[in-house]
Amino acid sequence: MKTEIKCPFCNPDISITSFSESQNFWAIYDIAPILPGHSLIIPKRHIKSIQELSTEQFDEFFQFGREVTKKLSLFFKTDAFDWIIQENEEAGQSIPHLHLHIILRTKDDLPNAGDWYSVLKNKNKEEVVDSENRPRFSIDELTNIAKKLKDAFVELDKEKSNT
Repeated sequence: MKTEIKCPFCNPDISITSFSESQNFWAIYDIAPILPGHSLIIPKRHIKSIQELSTEQFDEFFQFGREVTKKLSLFFKTDAFDWIIQENEEAGQSIPHLHLHIILRTKDDLPNAGDWYSVLKNKNKEEVVDSENRPRFSIDELTNIAKKLKDAFVELDKEKSNT
């Protein structure tokens, strides 16, 4: 299947920023995180919509998302999170490649618990989820974050197998 060249999630370098993977999906740290731990689950091949996933891929997508969220929550010491999927521009999607935002939450991280949407969506049109205006990590910074998370996930798996 041909991928769209301009899709940042189809860039071959995306795999080096991955900190976990399943057969069909990668977990990557958001290039411009809203809050610490903000990560994405993305298909390894170019898929625009959740509707394009087979039943097996759909199950894998959400099972993998749950597994990654669990480990991120342990690493960042929280059990609160938001999951966000936006389909198409009308819903706020700015990169036409399926992705699940995992946004970890902690007490008082925002003035009100429900403020995440306004912070993500509309603060003077400068804080949209995938906005170019948010500070961004370099590929080296993302690679270093991915290595730290990958190592932490290996340790968490070891701990889990010892219990």
